[in-house]
Amino acid sequence: MDGIIVVNKPKGCTSHDVVNKVKWIVKEKVGHTGTLDPLATGVLPLLIGKGTLCSKYLINHDKEYQVSLKLGIATDTMDAEGKVLEEKEVDSSILEKSNVEKILSSFIGRQEQKPPMYSAIKVKGKKLYEYARRGEKVEVPKREIEIYNMELVGINKLNKEIEFKVSCSKGTYIRSLCTDIAKALGTIGYMSGLERLKVGEFTLKNSIVVNDSTDREVIEKNIITVEELFKDKGKIELDSKKLLLFLNGVKLSYENIDGVYRIYNLGKFIGLGVVKNKFLKRDIVL
Repeated sequence: MDGIIVVNKPKGCTSHDVVNKVKWIVKEKVGHTGTLDPLATGVLPLLIGKGTLCSKYLINHDKEYQVSLKLGIATDTMDAEGKVLEEKEVDSSILEKSNVEKILSSFIGRQEQKPPMYSAIKVKGKKLYEYARRGEKVEVPKREIEIYNMELVGINKLNKEIEFKVSCSKGTYIRSLCTDIAKALGTIGYMSGLERLKVGEFTLKNSIVVNDSTDREVIEKNIITVEELFKDKGKIELDSKKLLLFLNGVKLSYENIDGVYRIYNLGKFIGLGVVKNKFLKRDIVL
């Protein structure tokens, strides 16, 4: 079984928990293209079998989230699981729709973002959350991200909470974004809810729920094959002689423009090849 499935991750479990469950079901190698926090739900693409070799093509996908931001409280982890560090009164004027929409729209575009201390980013060989748990201070380098769109979904003035959708680039930390939005609104806050709606072309609509009743047949029925995954790429048909050379890692002279191609022999999908500087080289073979 080689390809990718899109799982709708439930709240309260880690991405690795889901990976392990699917691995136990299919008895194959399983990997992911990026984790979701235990509190988060939504789209979690999982690579199965030789589909894991495709991860390098999938890790740079843009993402879309629906986010809940609780105002007036700050936590050490920037989410609902953390220890409360500060509480602050939230003026009702802050939650006026026009004000919230203006602040959200101000975050659209390229910018530098400081990742949260409770994250797996490594600094000097250690993950940031390791420093945080030991109370050690370390300089956290900023990263360039891009926010493509922000859309206000709702405002709960009683609970001092706003809900919004955000489309963003790889590497965007929504917890940091929530903290920055709260600051721009003139207060403090933390991410109280997160649902990932989209990763690249993978959406909740083509996702499945994995639970104790899920079996291999369900996974097979919903798997997206490697061939289907790269359906928008060009196609190269190799005769048997060239196929043998290709499979043995020999570079073949090819006039196609540089890029990734689907490789076929007698109409059968073989895998992927890469053309660079007029040479075709084997990449992924199924």
